[in-house]
Amino acid sequence: MKKLRTWSMVVLAVVGLAGSVAAEVTYKGSTTVLPIAQLISEELASSIVLSVQGGGSGTGIAAIIDGTTDIAGSSRFMKLEEFQKAVANGVIPYVWEVAIDALSIVVHPSNSIGAITYEDLRRIYLGEVTNWSELGGPNWEIVVVSRDTSSGTYGTFKEFVLDNQEVTPGALFQSSNGAVATTVASTPGAIGYVGLGYLQPSLRTLALAKTEAGPFVMPSVETAITFEYALARPLFFITNGYPTGEIAEVIKYALSDEGQWLVVDAGFAPIRPLPGM
Repeated sequence: MKKLRTWSMVVLAVVGLAGSVAAEVTYKGSTTVLPIAQLISEELASSIVLSVQGGGSGTGIAAIIDGTTDIAGSSRFMKLEEFQKAVANGVIPYVWEVAIDALSIVVHPSNSIGAITYEDLRRIYLGEVTNWSELGGPNWEIVVVSRDTSSGTYGTFKEFVLDNQEVTPGALFQSSNGAVATTVASTPGAIGYVGLGYLQPSLRTLALAKTEAGPFVMPSVETAITFEYALARPLFFITNGYPTGEIAEVIKYALSDEGQWLVVDAGFAPIRPLPGM
């Protein structure tokens, strides 16, 4: 009887150890913010399981509204109707700025174009300019690559570059920043827009100016943190109410100096100058 009791205690102890897994927090939303969430997930893995999933800002915001995620990632501000729907569902969104992005204009690396204005960019995406030769570039048909309409990146581009007009229906719509980068890198004549963290040697990044008079500014961590770059924008985590427990720990870490260095590691700008920058 004593032996049986001893073995029972061992089994219970093993089961108890197996059951003491890290708490789980879910992230869903913006593919721009996703690399930041992934790095935070890796750093906190010993104490918190941060499960991350993309899908776009609209998807993440919808998930926080219907209670299917703990943290929504968004590369745009919530819309008034989204706030209203959230409140109607008993959700009080708390919006946390976690990084600064520079929405970067990219072309195929063989394209000789090195800079572009808002006006020319608008004309391209509205389908009014269809060949690079019209802008002093090679005699190539322009292949317009855009994010899908549920994307916060698309929403930012539509608002600030297109004056809320629709992208030409002939565009190639992509579901993520990575898909845009891959398509542009493999398609001569292509132009697209991606988050700062998705820039790579297989893309040519264009300097951008609001007018022909300039100044033409390249997207970078430095020009994003000062908002010198015209398409710099904040990136957000959104929670239901003021967070507590493990969700609060994730937010606290994201806003700490250590978390903000992860933002830099992901290729984005921190929300404030960091020691040693």
